[in-house]
Amino acid sequence: MMRLAPVIASVLMLTVMYSCRHVDDQRIPPAPVRLEFYGISEWNTYGAPGALNHRRYIKSERIPGDFPYTMLSQTGFGGILIVGDILGAPRAYDLSCPVECKADVRIVVDTEDSNAYCPCCHSIYDIFTNYGQPLSGPAHEYGYGLQKYYIGAGSQGEYMVVTR
Repeated sequence: MMRLAPVIASVLMLTVMYSCRHVDDQRIPPAPVRLEFYGISEWNTYGAPGALNHRRYIKSERIPGDFPYTMLSQTGFGGILIVGDILGAPRAYDLSCPVECKADVRIVVDTEDSNAYCPCCHSIYDIFTNYGQPLSGPAHEYGYGLQKYYIGAGSQGEYMVVTR
């Protein structure tokens, strides 16, 4: 029995090494990203406070219509999706599907399944628990994850800032 332990450990390590796939989450063309929230009240009104909340931002289309965009606001290639993950921590992604790589082909949040999907290629992404990883469809087949953006406290006193 003692001789089997190293063999089992080796097999498990090889399985883990070869089952891990690299996910390319940098397929979306570079585009400026800057979205600012000043104070917790603005975050609670316009952000995604709390677990499983989400909000879309597309400056060129004024989505959301009442968001106080500024001259410095930039919403990436296809827009920004901000979500509160299952623990309520904020996460940000580009709305463009990495398979399609078109600014106007955007993922849609399915609140019933707690995932996001592309209406064109039908790829499904885990946005609340696994950081934009592909779950099925061409994105899973090719290993294309959602473009992630940094979200955190701002250096100029902003409550939350989304940047590239």
